[in-house]
Amino acid sequence: MRSEARGLNAREYGQISLICLAWAGNFIFSKMSLAEFPPFLFTALRLLLLALLLGAFLKKPDRAIWPRLGLVALFNGALHFGLSFWSLKLSHNIASPAIVMQSYVPMVALLAWWLLGEKFQWRTGTAIAVSFIGVLVLGLDPEILSDPLPVFIMLASALCIALGTIAMRDLKMGLIELQGWTAVLGLLPISLMSFVFEGNPMPIIENASPQAWFGVIYAALAASLVGHGLFFHLIKRHPVAQITPYLLIAPLLASLLGVFFLNDSVGFRVWLGGGLVLSGVFAIALRNLQKAKPVPPAIDSL
Repeated sequence: MRSEARGLNAREYGQISLICLAWAGNFIFSKMSLAEFPPFLFTALRLLLLALLLGAFLKKPDRAIWPRLGLVALFNGALHFGLSFWSLKLSHNIASPAIVMQSYVPMVALLAWWLLGEKFQWRTGTAIAVSFIGVLVLGLDPEILSDPLPVFIMLASALCIALGTIAMRDLKMGLIELQGWTAVLGLLPISLMSFVFEGNPMPIIENASPQAWFGVIYAALAASLVGHGLFFHLIKRHPVAQITPYLLIAPLLASLLGVFFLNDSVGFRVWLGGGLVLSGVFAIALRNLQKAKPVPPAIDSL
């Protein structure tokens, strides 16, 4: 039983390192794949691969949770990933979308206050303000000012995953079922979006290079199954807020990988604004850790 926060052992630190590597690499390989695939088609292919891999393990959920599961699939599966990959495709660097995505953490706190009546103290409110000030500072970078659309799209993506996170509250499902049903139910709306806004996908699919397909496979296997699988494994043993601060390494690592491997040009305001965003997220995580309550034991699903 996880009755209180306890320290992480060496193996768990290794698992966190793998999560950060998997998620940071996802930005790099997805960016390369998006040079050939349009973003909604890329998302649809990723969800299709996940659905094929996990479909055999899925059980029909209780009728009562279908509406909430549908919302999770729409917000987390279709809209969040579709918009985030669109932002990544349009962005001139990895750092901006990788860091702006973290704004979903203060968004969750605000939505929980607005929709669920959850209260937060002034320290959390200050951290939320710092995070959003960081987004504003980041947005004042000259390169981003010349083309702010990717940042706005990523903010919309962050809002979608924040809404999906709220919808997931008290949704009693294991990792395999949650990821599998999110992929299955999210596949239809994102496929329709791809067909309407991006046209016939077959010529693109037929002419895609092995590098482009590697990005799809990496996004489904490494980022989703390995990254989210290890994360789910860890949060069954520790409060989420105890794990979250370490995961801030992922966007920083992705930013550095973009500089070294994709020759990204990242201005001072991006680093300053990014530092404020991540500082706010870190502070929120620490406050949540202080308020963490005992939770019932969980059964392994991996």
